[in-house]
Amino acid sequence: MVGSHLADFLLESTDWDIVGMCRWRSPMDNLEHLTPRINAGDRVFLQYGDLRDTMSIRDVVVKARPDYVFHLAAQSFPRTSFDAPLDTMDTNVQGTVRVLDALREHAPKAVIHVCASSEVFGRVPKEKLPIDEECSFHPASPYAISKVGTDLVGRFYAEAYGMTIMTTRMFTHTGPRRGDVFAESTFAKQIAMIEHNLLPPVVKVGNLDSLRTVADVRDAVRAYYMLVTVNPVAGAYYNIGGRHSCTVRDILKTLLSFSPLEKDIAVEIDPDRLRPIDADLQIPNTAKFEKHTGWKPEIPYERTLRDLLDYWRGRVKAGGRFLSR
Repeated sequence: MVGSHLADFLLESTDWDIVGMCRWRSPMDNLEHLTPRINAGDRVFLQYGDLRDTMSIRDVVVKARPDYVFHLAAQSFPRTSFDAPLDTMDTNVQGTVRVLDALREHAPKAVIHVCASSEVFGRVPKEKLPIDEECSFHPASPYAISKVGTDLVGRFYAEAYGMTIMTTRMFTHTGPRRGDVFAESTFAKQIAMIEHNLLPPVVKVGNLDSLRTVADVRDAVRAYYMLVTVNPVAGAYYNIGGRHSCTVRDILKTLLSFSPLEKDIAVEIDPDRLRPIDADLQIPNTAKFEKHTGWKPEIPYERTLRDLLDYWRGRVKAGGRFLSR
């Protein structure tokens, strides 16, 4: 999701050539609208790369010789990390080492963004809200632990090797193209499928009590661009997030309010959607990043969720077949 929106932003706002990394089996749904440009070699190029393969990462860097790098790739679903912790650690921690080692050798002057996660903070006591950059880490999933590693690896390479690397802890960000394993996106997909009579009128959910602060992915990628272009400070680390804090239950209610079937749709807890433990208080203090760059979120919460629901309505209407997850 994020990479595709970042490509859109950079195509519109810069004259940069954009090199994306993909695997042979990578789904291309989110890049479908860019296919004509990719086929024509019009500023957008794809190269094979896998975070678990050192040689492929090196080859991408050698071919691209990048001026700017946005390292967004990861095993990014916290729930899956409980089932696949070693895959998550290898992809996210060692994968980041592979990327930064290749850049240190072949593109040492690049300005680099390493994307960690707000999940590094994990289970934060209420007295530490809102969460600033110096809040202690208390990760609540193997994914979160891997992102602690990603965060620290990025900062280490900046300090040890003099590389211009900044690390971000982005809080919840969503919008069109969001993967259907994430809570608000699976809600939207289920609602769209119910509206098209593809599911019974029941939305299955996990933990609805977690508190989240929601940003739009399109605001997030603008923040990432400003991170690397507005006086980048090697080794700096920032919290980035939206303004609207609410429970996951409130997110579901908002999405349901956009549906003409709102009163006919029931909600049911699905035990398979629950994590063993959860990062349940995610409210950021973003003053450090905003002061440094001047960035502020611009897209309203309601538009973000409506666009997400309309995205799934469009995909369902087009005749796609989807798992009911």
